[in-house]
Amino acid sequence: MRLIHTADLHIDSKMQTNFDPAKAKIRKDELLQSFENMVSYASSNGVSVIMLSGDLFDKTHVKKTARERVMSAIDDHPDIDFLYIKGNHDNADFIEDSGEIEIPSNFKLFSADEWTSYTYDDVVITGRELTEENARNLSGNLVLDRTKINIVMLHGQVSETFNGVQNPIVIPDFRNKNIDYLALGHIHKYQLEKLDDRGVWCYPGCLEGRGFDECGEKGFVLLDAEGGKIRTEFIPSSIRIFHEEELIVNPEMTMSDIISNAEELLSDIPEKDIVKLVLKGEINTDFDIDLDRILRTFSERFFFFKVYDQTVIHVDYDSFINDRSLKGEFVRLVRDEELSEDEKGKIIDLGIRAILGEEIEE
Repeated sequence: MRLIHTADLHIDSKMQTNFDPAKAKIRKDELLQSFENMVSYASSNGVSVIMLSGDLFDKTHVKKTARERVMSAIDDHPDIDFLYIKGNHDNADFIEDSGEIEIPSNFKLFSADEWTSYTYDDVVITGRELTEENARNLSGNLVLDRTKINIVMLHGQVSETFNGVQNPIVIPDFRNKNIDYLALGHIHKYQLEKLDDRGVWCYPGCLEGRGFDECGEKGFVLLDAEGGKIRTEFIPSSIRIFHEEELIVNPEMTMSDIISNAEELLSDIPEKDIVKLVLKGEINTDFDIDLDRILRTFSERFFFFKVYDQTVIHVDYDSFINDRSLKGEFVRLVRDEELSEDEKGKIIDLGIRAILGEEIEE
């Protein structure tokens, strides 16, 4: 038997943190397209069950068009069961809010009141919605047949203890429970770890990154359950990937050098992707990084591009030892202060500009 484990799709997200309205609209559509692509993959590869481990949608009010596309994809594949457990973002009861949209019979749910199981030959999939009320005793009445292949679905944060964690899934409580695969949602990065001598726990991550805190390839997990065992494979599926790249700058570099090094650093990134370039290292006090020039060079190359200057001012204190000018006296004064080198550099840069009568940008 083949199954897919996915979570944290966050369909109908606004996508406006980085993008203008036109590109935000494209990315909103691509979240839905990614879901549809995964369903098509399932249909073409003999998948019987798709497990949705929470946060299918992103917000309280889900637009009708988004609900319709999700339900249409499910309804168009009656040979696949879609098992859905609510996550912390699934506040809207979109099923009741669907109005005239008919809920497909192959869309199956779990409750918060008790553990619910769905059986497929020797594979049993059991799940429960995590709430503040049931979190402390979540595993207490979970009873699984050790002769079956047992998959358990939950949405929350794995932890070794209950205290201090929001939406906790206390991993020690689920050890030695005859679990073969703990299908989790909530963390947007793929993680596969050992649960006990029998099973593993897994976050599939999200299908598409929505910001630079979700960089890298995203996708879903394909499971093959056979002969009493489960084999897993991460399947990359991102339409676009977020990249954050660091470029180290030194005081000897010119703007042409920075552009050239950036060209080399970003050369292997596909044009369809989303890129943030972060400049780090040191620059001289009399050197200004031209961020607009970097933006002009790369903005048209990628779907979206942004650049941040996190360089610090390099101060050659030895060159000011014998400088008896106001500038030298100022540098020596700052040098002796109990500040970080970054803070000293910024103060010296501003001070020298003021001494020289340059206009200082606020």
